[in-house]
Amino acid sequence: MSPDVALWRDRVPAAFGATRGRRVLRAVGWSLFLAWLAGALWGFGFTPQRLWNGLSGLGTIVVLMIPPSPGELWVDILKGMAESVAMAFLGTFMAAIVAVPLGFLGARNIVTSVLFRFSLRRVLDGFRGVDQLIWALAYVRAVGLGPLAGVLAIFTADIAVLAKLYAEAIENAEKRQAEGIVAAGGGRLAAIRFGVLPQVAPVMLAQALYFFESNTRSATILGVVGAGGIGLQIAERIRVRHWDEVAFIILLMIVTVAAIDWISGRIRRRLIGGVLRVEA
Repeated sequence: MSPDVALWRDRVPAAFGATRGRRVLRAVGWSLFLAWLAGALWGFGFTPQRLWNGLSGLGTIVVLMIPPSPGELWVDILKGMAESVAMAFLGTFMAAIVAVPLGFLGARNIVTSVLFRFSLRRVLDGFRGVDQLIWALAYVRAVGLGPLAGVLAIFTADIAVLAKLYAEAIENAEKRQAEGIVAAGGGRLAAIRFGVLPQVAPVMLAQALYFFESNTRSATILGVVGAGGIGLQIAERIRVRHWDEVAFIILLMIVTVAAIDWISGRIRRRLIGGVLRVEA
């Protein structure tokens, strides 16, 4: 080994490969991880025989699903699907409206009070820590069975998440537009209205549309616990083992979510294109 190589090896040993101590630490770390993984699988009863039996049972169910059939109560299925879409839309719409002012209050470039912003964000963290299904169970006990509980569950669960996303979008907004409005004599509210809001409005709408699409799927699970929608129809048919009708409902859900995604994409592109033309 030349003296120059030895000198550089002493200066930057990481460039010549991991040192002996680092290799030992990696080996210990991987050993601990593999031991934890094996313990978790053993604790959960994960065995090849159990997995094979589960896959065999799933295969039997798939065979019974073919061909899909709407059954005699297909009108109830369509009503349940429409109810789920309405639940998702109302819950997301109300959450998006309430999340807009909360997002501005949680953005550090809008609200300079660290204590207020910190307190607001911790409250939102607390709401985000409760799953949508837990909210649904709570509202079912509070307001009774039906879609109202589902709407309130979606609304409560989405407020905190949307407010956080909106606050991050507002913080990343370009400052020069708001500064230009202030320099022209506009007030702080005018700077927010005409300098910040036009920049983040397409992002806010895109996120709200994505949540609407996601909540359409989530409304299925909410219906299983009594919050209305298509989930109740699925639960009833699984209980009586009408797997062909379950398959029809699943296909209907896929088509509905795909249609919502297509419509949302066109709205996003149209809005963003309009904003770009106005700025140009």
